[in-house]
Amino acid sequence: MRRLLASVFASVLCLALLAACSPSRLVLNRAADALAAPSTTQEDDLQLVREASAFQLKLSEALLQQVPGHAALAEAVASGFTQYAYAFVAFDADRLESRDAAAAQRLRQRAAKLYARAQRHALAALEQRQPGFLRQLSSDAPRLDADHVGLAYWAAAAWGARIALSTDQPDVVADLPLAARLARLAFGVAPGHGAGALASLVAHFEAARPGGSQAEAARLFDAAERYGAGRNAGVFVARAEALAGDDRAQFERLLRQALQVAAAHPDLGNQAMGERAQWLLDTIDDRY
Repeated sequence: MRRLLASVFASVLCLALLAACSPSRLVLNRAADALAAPSTTQEDDLQLVREASAFQLKLSEALLQQVPGHAALAEAVASGFTQYAYAFVAFDADRLESRDAAAAQRLRQRAAKLYARAQRHALAALEQRQPGFLRQLSSDAPRLDADHVGLAYWAAAAWGARIALSTDQPDVVADLPLAARLARLAFGVAPGHGAGALASLVAHFEAARPGGSQAEAARLFDAAERYGAGRNAGVFVARAEALAGDDRAQFERLLRQALQVAAAHPDLGNQAMGERAQWLLDTIDDRY
């Protein structure tokens, strides 16, 4: 642990020194491009990714502070914090709940903070690219460029997840319409974004909002399945948790579909969702 902390500190210090040099902007932007670029390796070890994620997130966040205008890096940082919080912190809390409710609550509080961090980075990048974006989101629909849909998606996803873990904080919950509006704005520009992930997020917001239409949410989940082309296990897990309600048969059917997709297309995202689907099935008697 000491070596890891020392490495993080050394990386941050190195970035600070680079920022003080005249040619540093070029170096920083190149480093940001490298960290923001999708990995070309097909890593299949979810635990290894978990162990490596914290260091890369800290390094990427430190670099983003030096090049705040780098939209691709901001998106990578926001997505990284959101996925880390969901897959490795909030899910740990869910699994721990039956054994140690207090510890589970502490993990959820940590997850909420990580979601807030992701939300802050994504919204700051959107605001920088389009000054007045947040003010316009509060009053009407701002313009969103197609190349900023990813930022909007991760901002809305982190925002919604934070709200879900902060039901005892009215000021946080009050932002639910804004988060949903941001997701809808992105959906209007690129409905197929994320192989159904964006459509699934919009469906979740529709199902969760007061007075929301279950029929509309189901229609959106249908669209998410089409956009995912049968390769996104998360769509089926999300639909099960958002819409199955008291229908145990539907809940189980959707989760088994998720497991089939995860087995057929075992990328890291599907692995994580497959683990959640299996856990939900293993604990189904606690829900019905």
